[in-house]
Amino acid sequence: MNGHDMNAPMQPAARGINLVKVYGQGDAAVRALDGISIEFAPGQFSAIMGPSGSGKSTLMHCMAGLDTITSGQVFVGETELSTLHDKELTRLRRDKIGFIFQAYNLVPTLTAAENITLPMDIAGRKPDQAWVDRLIDTVGLRPRLAHRPSELSGGQQQRVAAARALASRPSIVFADEPTGNLDSRASAEVLGFLRTSVEEFEQTVVMVTHDPSAASYAERVVFLADGRIVDEMESPTADKVLDRMKGLGD
Repeated sequence: MNGHDMNAPMQPAARGINLVKVYGQGDAAVRALDGISIEFAPGQFSAIMGPSGSGKSTLMHCMAGLDTITSGQVFVGETELSTLHDKELTRLRRDKIGFIFQAYNLVPTLTAAENITLPMDIAGRKPDQAWVDRLIDTVGLRPRLAHRPSELSGGQQQRVAAARALASRPSIVFADEPTGNLDSRASAEVLGFLRTSVEEFEQTVVMVTHDPSAASYAERVVFLADGRIVDEMESPTADKVLDRMKGLGD
């Protein structure tokens, strides 16, 4: 338990309290989040699922400080996001949060190795080379490090993006449909890496997905519908998730 007092409650890696997000005004107003409270424990792999328009991406963007909430509170560690100025929020996202998007978001002119350390290079910080080397070997990219994104398959590009997200040892990684553009084999490679990062590196991962087999890699699935949490499931299987999703409709 890395020296923590077993009885002391673990500080959540991130939490939201009574989150409301309204887009638009008057008659056109849409409540994308309708009073959600949620916690993400450190060293846990959570998936967020729900039909289109359920608020799952909005929830993630608000938790990650990419979008502002209308009311409520978002904490990453002990820091409440609404108390931060733009510059402080940018620094928090850079230092404490890793991102993996559906589009791999790699810089096409940089090699795989350069893409992995890019966030730290921009911040002017030296990467922990031993840690980066471990990540590279865990995602199996050692032979591809000198290649540019155009010379890599989709699955390899997404593994570069996943390694980049973990390279700065963030408190929490948010992954938005990370396997959305990948075939099943490449998906399994990326999801396997995320699962390993949780089990071996004690990384905290929160993934938005609509894919029951992707969700089955998580330890916990949170189901959203109409901007609210309607269910949770521990130790999910693809079949159990699929059954639950059928009940929510799409």
